[in-house]
Amino acid sequence: MSLQGPFVVVAESEAADVVAALRESGAFPIVETSWSDARAALTSVKPEAVVLADPCSDRLRLAALERTLDEYRMSPGNAFMPVVARTREDAAPGLADVLAIPANAPVERLVRRLASALRLRSLHGTVLRRMASLASRGEGAIELACSDPLDEATVLVTGRGRSFPELSVALGQRVGVIGAFSVESAARALNARDISGIVIGDGFGPRIVEALLTVLAEDVRFRDLPVAVLGGHPGLIEPFCPVLPNLERVAEGAERLVDRLLPYIRLQAFGERLRRMLKSLDAEGMLDPDTGLLAQDAFWRDLSRAVDDAEKRGVGLSIARFSFDGSDRRIGLDAARLLCRLMRQVDFACREADNSIFAVFTETDLRSAHVIARRIAAVLKNTIVAPDRARNGIEAAVTLATLKPTDNVDSLLARVVGAQSAK
Repeated sequence: MSLQGPFVVVAESEAADVVAALRESGAFPIVETSWSDARAALTSVKPEAVVLADPCSDRLRLAALERTLDEYRMSPGNAFMPVVARTREDAAPGLADVLAIPANAPVERLVRRLASALRLRSLHGTVLRRMASLASRGEGAIELACSDPLDEATVLVTGRGRSFPELSVALGQRVGVIGAFSVESAARALNARDISGIVIGDGFGPRIVEALLTVLAEDVRFRDLPVAVLGGHPGLIEPFCPVLPNLERVAEGAERLVDRLLPYIRLQAFGERLRRMLKSLDAEGMLDPDTGLLAQDAFWRDLSRAVDDAEKRGVGLSIARFSFDGSDRRIGLDAARLLCRLMRQVDFACREADNSIFAVFTETDLRSAHVIARRIAAVLKNTIVAPDRARNGIEAAVTLATLKPTDNVDSLLARVVGAQSAK
């Protein structure tokens, strides 16, 4: 990927290796500046990305740079600007939302990591332009969620050793966590849902770690996924770094690993949000950008058409309502996004304000709808990231109704909602 500038490289002494690697990748122009002049350089240049080429321990300079970055992030219409910082060993970079990389890592790895972050900047810029274009045509504004992407992030934690509980607790305080004790269960989780990061703890031998990294490296979907390996296997990750730019090894300490990985997890979750938003924009607002299901207005329009079509053609139509007792917004979103993956192409669904989900199965009689709904409910129970109190998974209460010759939309809906109320 050719890096389109400008880029700002911040270093107290000359960072010839970083500048040379950026130039070799096609980066232009490159502005070199010292820590004392970094704020002025960022304000005047408005770069595509920033590289902090040497660690800084001066709190005043760090605070000044952080204020500048915050001002950029708070300005409406600005696309995400990646900041990659070299740090000593496994230390934190001292700035929020900065993508840390060890100072002794090969400079080629820094460039690949920067290119990965710039892919997300390009996606963000596309979404912002499409939103502005849609709004300018007076076709309604679709807002991009402004909440912290970590609130929706899910991290896969694998391992069998002593670090597994510590990692699960440290990550579980910030993001949703899925545990996997084998490569097979990890692969199932990766295929079933959106994963914002992977942590490989101790307890796995080199062959198992290599097999898991091979699975990730061979699938383009996981190209930019943040992956952290804790503890051992110091030489094992090197062959995979060219393919997995956000692969990192942290020598020890669950808290240290989490501190370094969280900015990458936030970035990945933000990318997932942007991809959903882009699909919604492509559909001109007919898809809910939070879930990928139909927006409510579009759902009710499609349901009316489906009922009319089923009556004219004399084919079956069934509707199911999935509800989750005591669920919060996170569980509701998790269920809706999973259901979006499970739906057949001919079916459609939407999420309600109370986190319940209506799903319409076209050309489907009641018996077949029962089979489909049971399978979906089983997958949701076994896949939703449940809070600690729900150790047996989240139960989905399901009610079904099928279209009768005398039905209209209101009577069909009344039966499926009334059946659940009666329970």
